[in-house]
Amino acid sequence: MGNANVSNVTIRPEEADFFAGLARDWWNPKGPMASLHQVNPVRLAFMRDAIDAHWPAAAASAKPLADKAALDIGCGAGLVCEPLARLGAAVTGVDAAAENVAAASAHAEAMGLDIRYMAGEVGGLDIGTFDLVTCVEVIEHVADKSAFLRDVAARLAPDGLLVMSTPNRTTASRLLLVGAAEAVGYVPKGTHHWDDFITPEEFEDLLADAGLSVTAMRGIAWRPGKGLHLSDDMALNYILSARRA
Repeated sequence: MGNANVSNVTIRPEEADFFAGLARDWWNPKGPMASLHQVNPVRLAFMRDAIDAHWPAAAASAKPLADKAALDIGCGAGLVCEPLARLGAAVTGVDAAAENVAAASAHAEAMGLDIRYMAGEVGGLDIGTFDLVTCVEVIEHVADKSAFLRDVAARLAPDGLLVMSTPNRTTASRLLLVGAAEAVGYVPKGTHHWDDFITPEEFEDLLADAGLSVTAMRGIAWRPGKGLHLSDDMALNYILSARRA
């Protein structure tokens, strides 16, 4: 996810600066962002299921997002944007850190992908609405979650699909996602602040206040021999889809 020169800043400047410092290593699957590379296929599997359920007529297509516009908020260096582009979408990625946007643009160009990247807060950019909006592992870094979700909802087309993920605020996530994961270097130290995590019930209420209703929710769990996978266990992390109520 630098700082945006807009009035309605929701991403904490220190959080944006933290992730900006990781920009050059974002695409290294063995670097400090290795955990994102490991969880990304799990997120994308949920996204594909949600896309197929939302637009069933295109479910059999290799490019189910053809003729669709997609927005990834807090896009980092483009780990979600590039797969969405390969699914046929016209993709826009927005991140509060200009350094991440530069890394994302360079990587997309090298891959031959036409993706529009923009630096700033989504609420301060005049970019219209999108059929699909994704926002993974961002809301826990936001100061005013209600204001942020109103900005997110404003970018969703009337019949659009929203996909978001975030850590759950549980004893297990405090011990494993914050304590153990940072202690062993699985994620960079300072990535997570447990008090900023939100529970699924809190997230549903926040989305409802923004005029959105949840259509599906799964946990992202880990176990030996299976690794990260979609699960009914939401103790650590969860991902959801939503649409206008």
